[in-house]
Amino acid sequence: MHAVRSRGWRGVVIHFRGCSGEPNRLPRAYHSGDSAEIDWVLRRIARCGAPIYAVGVSLGANALLKWLGERGTEAAHSVQRAAAISAPFDLMAAGNALDCGFNLLYTRHFLRSMRRKSLAKLALHPGLYQAAAVARTRTLRAFDDLVTAPLHGYANTDDYWTRASSKPLLRHIAVQTLLINAQNDPFLPRNALPSAAEVSASVSLEFPDEGGHVGFVSGPFPGTLDWLPQRVLQYFWR
Repeated sequence: MHAVRSRGWRGVVIHFRGCSGEPNRLPRAYHSGDSAEIDWVLRRIARCGAPIYAVGVSLGANALLKWLGERGTEAAHSVQRAAAISAPFDLMAAGNALDCGFNLLYTRHFLRSMRRKSLAKLALHPGLYQAAAVARTRTLRAFDDLVTAPLHGYANTDDYWTRASSKPLLRHIAVQTLLINAQNDPFLPRNALPSAAEVSASVSLEFPDEGGHVGFVSGPFPGTLDWLPQRVLQYFWR
């Protein structure tokens, strides 16, 4: 947003349900394939009449790409260009990677917040799931099987991770879209990154060797975070 303001552009930061500092009032929450929510938000912002450039990050990047693929040429009515940063295109590969080895450190961090929010939701909507079972979850697979999948119309984790993945839809994207993923991203194995043959001609792939998950630190130690916003805005401006 600092880089956006420095160019004299207006910017909007979108918070998924329950991520803005206040609880979501409905039983549902947010999930990696929530393209319907992306559609509502972008259509709402499009009413301002100005050109819109959309950036999705991590989970939001997957949801944005899924929306772009589902909408095809229709998406151009809402956005001029798009960028997706560190998207977990293949949720099965990402979920399996996060549930083993060193990556369990990230998973434990996520689950602390996810369990807390899910248990708080039970106070407003009793009976959605079993509190004791939520408290026992130790992997993303277990949590998604118990909470995320049933709350959002999926049969189980495998169904959710398969149908919510954006990778199969990348070949249908018609809006000019930049994908930036580091090959050392701990959230997604490099062999799960899409190839040029798996995306449409409207999609540009940039997969640097390093950058981690939404890191992309550049310059001498301790480094800066300037590269990513400048690269994205450069892509939008050309």
